[in-house]
Amino acid sequence: MTELSRQDALVQYAAQIGDNGLIIGHRMSEWCFRAPAIEMEMALMNCALDMIGQARELYSYAAKTQDKGKTEDDFAYLRDEQDFRNALLTEIPDSDWGDAIVRLFFMSAYNKLFFAALANSSDSELAAIGAKSLKEVTYHLRFSSEWLIRLGDGTEESHDRVQKSIDSLWVYTSELFTMTDAENLLLADGVSVDLPTLKAPWDQIVSDVLVQATLTIPTSDWVQSGSKADGRHTEHFGYIISDMQYLQRRYPGCEW
Repeated sequence: MTELSRQDALVQYAAQIGDNGLIIGHRMSEWCFRAPAIEMEMALMNCALDMIGQARELYSYAAKTQDKGKTEDDFAYLRDEQDFRNALLTEIPDSDWGDAIVRLFFMSAYNKLFFAALANSSDSELAAIGAKSLKEVTYHLRFSSEWLIRLGDGTEESHDRVQKSIDSLWVYTSELFTMTDAENLLLADGVSVDLPTLKAPWDQIVSDVLVQATLTIPTSDWVQSGSKADGRHTEHFGYIISDMQYLQRRYPGCEW
């Protein structure tokens, strides 16, 4: 196995963070014209645009660091399935409004802690992206928390459906706090975020909101992982990138 260089680790790290934003942003964009009300649709699309914007900044930095003449478009549209290292949680399809809210809540609670820590990175560009993104994900967390409480403490049907969403998505949350080789290498220089230290505060945020929502945390210890570590995705991911990358691959050279 080839030893990972610091430059390659930094490229992978920036792209990996960007992958989370791009894929969940794409998933949320699928709610356009499908949300329960136009106000909710606009709020969700704003969250999606924030995350895709974060991905673009991170891909641009990865391209600059790699120094091979590539752009953010190459990272978003011209990589193959196994090259994406987003958390599996971001790629699971939504079959219910509860799925969209629960996934956004889980990711926003994580992102708020993550970008707050990234803002203290020894890498000035990553720190700047972290500080800017923190303002955006703070709103995402507030929006998703309020909706989760509304659904959980609403009607019997809304409570049961959103609890079902929590139960089905919970198995993907542990992967958020696992470290890749690139993250471990960069941690020594204070570049990357020490993800296991975020688990306890994430648990507290989630628990506090679920108590208000009269919802329960699943007790199962069974987890799903793979994409972040080695590019093994769910069966849904190929459909995402075939849809997302079609225009660029059909008409090479298209720009954002």
